[in-house]
Amino acid sequence: MSTPSLLESARALLVRDLRLLWRRRGDALQPALFALLVTMLFGLAMGGEAQTLARIAAPVLWLASLLAGLLALDTLFRGDADDGSLEQWLLAPVPLAWLVAIRVFAHWATTALPLLVATPLLAELLHLPHAQLPVLLASLALGTPLLSLLGAVVAALTVGMRRSGILVALLALPLYVPVLVFGAGSVARAAQGLDPVGALLMLAAGLVLALVLAPLAAAAAIRIALS
Repeated sequence: MSTPSLLESARALLVRDLRLLWRRRGDALQPALFALLVTMLFGLAMGGEAQTLARIAAPVLWLASLLAGLLALDTLFRGDADDGSLEQWLLAPVPLAWLVAIRVFAHWATTALPLLVATPLLAELLHLPHAQLPVLLASLALGTPLLSLLGAVVAALTVGMRRSGILVALLALPLYVPVLVFGAGSVARAAQGLDPVGALLMLAAGLVLALVLAPLAAAAAIRIALS
């Protein structure tokens, strides 16, 4: 029997994850609905005044995306740990870090990507100036995968613990703050007429670094948790 290639293993894991997601599609919609609820509550709390909402639109959308990803973070490896799949990952003929990277991509695609697609509509609800929308979309496209990669390391560190939801949030939030600052800050600079490229480049640099290191760190944490 031939050894599966990296692409074959990635396809098999993605198909499995999508099938499981379809079976519990009600739970899968929770992050997107939560982000929509956060956005609407901020809009109601600020009184619906267009000028006020325009100033806080980018931070609110960034915060909604962050919290939505955090809501689903504890389940990133939890189900696999409960049914024994993580032990099979350790025995797989492909690198564990590769499987972790594919799982993180699936997590991002099912939690952050729908929000990214809905961002223009949510931005319109919050009266975000149209000139700032491309910067917001660029910052979210760079920042949300970074959040998922950082969250994967935290989820892997706590995968051996029971009822670790609060602990995951406490560990992840300090790592998320710089991403939030640069992401929302890039839109704020654009609103002030300044060049937002510097903040976007910082997000891009962080994403490249996390793509290299985060799967390796999460794989090492999983090995420790299961040893």
